[in-house]
Amino acid sequence: MSRVQDYPLPYEDEDNREFLAAWRDEGRLLLQQAVEGGRPFFYPRPICPYTGSADLVFKPASGRGEIVSYALVLRPNHPVFNEEVPIILAEIELEEGASLLGRIICEDAGRIASGLGVEVLPPEEARRYPLPTFRLREKVDA
Repeated sequence: MSRVQDYPLPYEDEDNREFLAAWRDEGRLLLQQAVEGGRPFFYPRPICPYTGSADLVFKPASGRGEIVSYALVLRPNHPVFNEEVPIILAEIELEEGASLLGRIICEDAGRIASGLGVEVLPPEEARRYPLPTFRLREKVDA
């Protein structure tokens, strides 16, 4: 498996710096929202897509969500990923309502299906990946 320094790093700018630092340093997922009347959104940007406000804050997300759709990448665009195929990329709707594209780590790609619950990796595992990365959430009996 690759080491984190081998992965291509995301472009960091003023809009996403706090988001990237929270993931990189603590394995936490942050979402932005407008201070007044905004709902959480992803990807980090200077203007809220719902209110048009530039007065934004980052708030911690639960890190839990559901797979909306997914794809198995068998021919990655960067050689560092060649030994990791199939790579599972998914559209994930978070509990907070924001959607994002994220990688899902799962030993058996055949288990992946739309509608399954996911959660971000624990911080000790998350540090390996430069962007938010998920695993399947085991069902809890009520």
